[in-house]
Amino acid sequence: MNYFSSIVLIVHVLAALGIIGLVLVQHGKGADMGAAFGSGASGSLFGATGSANFLSRTTAVLAFVFFVTSLSLAYLASSKPKTGGGVMQNTVQSQPASAAGEKDAAPADSGSKTKDIPK
Repeated sequence: MNYFSSIVLIVHVLAALGIIGLVLVQHGKGADMGAAFGSGASGSLFGATGSANFLSRTTAVLAFVFFVTSLSLAYLASSKPKTGGGVMQNTVQSQPASAAGEKDAAPADSGSKTKDIPK
């Protein structure tokens, strides 16, 4: 794997972990009622609405980075040149079933062929 695809893969994994973390930190729409009864969300670092805007925008940016890296990895995986050879290069060659069956069913005395003819 070349350096560019390794970098894209690392950014992809970091964006995925960032999205997971930000989604877990965010409050749902029903959390506003809990803030009114003293759960402490209104006294956060960014304020009641500032944290929601910051976290949602950061999540949107990371989601965009995740989608771009997903498409980039798909393109890099599909555009790798083939290593040469023909169409049948990677096929597995096996014995035909009739050849394997004839070996097992061979008569003990193969020199006398008139023995099988009825009289």
